[in-house]
This record gives sequence, C-alpha cells and structure tokens, in this order.
Amino acid sequence: MNALKRLVEDLDPMLHERGRLAIVSSLAAVDSLTFTELRDSLGMSDGNLSVHLQKLEEKGYVILNKQFVAKRPQTTCIPHQRRPQGLIKYLDHLEAIVQQGRGQAGA
Repeated sequence: MNALKRLVEDLDPMLHERGRLAIVSSLAAVDSLTFTELRDSLGMSDGNLSVHLQKLEEKGYVILNKQFVAKRPQTTCIPHQRRPQGLIKYLDHLEAIVQQGRGQAGA
C-alpha cells in the first residue's frame, strides 16, 4: 500500500465526519457553548446535533453538562481537557496527506 493511501485510511473517522468536525472545530475556540448556540451557529437540527454530540462524548472529545436554568433544561458543550490535541492531530494528519499528494504530483 502506498504512503498516501495509508495516510487517508488512517484519518480519525470520529472527526472525519463533517458534522462532528464542525462541532469540534467550533468548540476549539471557546470554553463552552450551549446546545442552542452550537445548533444555531452550525445550522443543524436538534436530532442531528444530539446524535453527533453523543458520539463525541462517548469518545472523549466533549463533555455535556446538563442542568436547569430558569426551570428549563440547558445542555452546555465543553471541549474535553483530555482530548485537546484531537483536532490538532487530525489537522496535522490532513496536512501530511496534502504534502504527500504534492510530492506524488511532482514526481
């Protein structure tokens, strides 16, 4: 198997899905966002965002803090402290793919 194909196959499938990548990217720049803020900024449906957040929480990319504010439920989405390098590693991996592709194009 060539190096480029191996790099592509090694991409983190958790972050490679565009909805989850958008969530993690949005949270990377802030301490936290409410479910509503995240939903509105990404233009996702409640159900779609909920499913993606659940998967990201299971893999340790986000923490979901559920509480009541003014007697209404509110979910706060927080980037997980143990996974701060997850997005950086993913982006570095993409950069390696681009560099490998450039090397093959020039060959």
